[in-house]
Amino acid sequence: MSGIASKSQLRMSYLRYALFTVPLILLLGTVSGRMANSGYDNAWFAALVKPALMPPAWMFGVAWTILYILLGLAIAIILNARGARGRGLAVGLFVAQMLLNFSWSPVFFGMHKVNTALLILVAMLLTAAATAFRFWRIRKNAALLMLPYLAWLTFATVLNYQIGQLNPDAENLVPSGGGTDIIL
Repeated sequence: MSGIASKSQLRMSYLRYALFTVPLILLLGTVSGRMANSGYDNAWFAALVKPALMPPAWMFGVAWTILYILLGLAIAIILNARGARGRGLAVGLFVAQMLLNFSWSPVFFGMHKVNTALLILVAMLLTAAATAFRFWRIRKNAALLMLPYLAWLTFATVLNYQIGQLNPDAENLVPSGGGTDIIL
């Protein structure tokens, strides 16, 4: 028996990884956002002054769903690249940037720490760029799937910065109405 897998076996292996990674990333992203009460329904966020380039509420849900699917597919490609040089580092960087990603909503929406959230975004952007670079060295398609994410993170960083500039006392803002604490 040969140790080389056929193209159909490789596709099925990738599909198995993708059927695990895509739903997992979607689930974790959703849980992170829900726990932090993120979005326009958050009374604290609704009370903030928003920058002119702030997209409509529906765009965030659509964008993050697409981005999480692309990220799930990208990591599935790398996980399927068994034996590739640098694969462990690439996976480690991916996990690190996803942990930063999942921490942003609780810090921004739950704790109201706009400046800390900005630092997390900068770290996330740098780590995601390093991840994409490592992915490129293993499988170019995986790196290309990360480009929309990098673009969105850049945009999110600008939004976060502008919100901080427009709301210098955001952490102490007390909106009228319901609470905005992290839901446990």
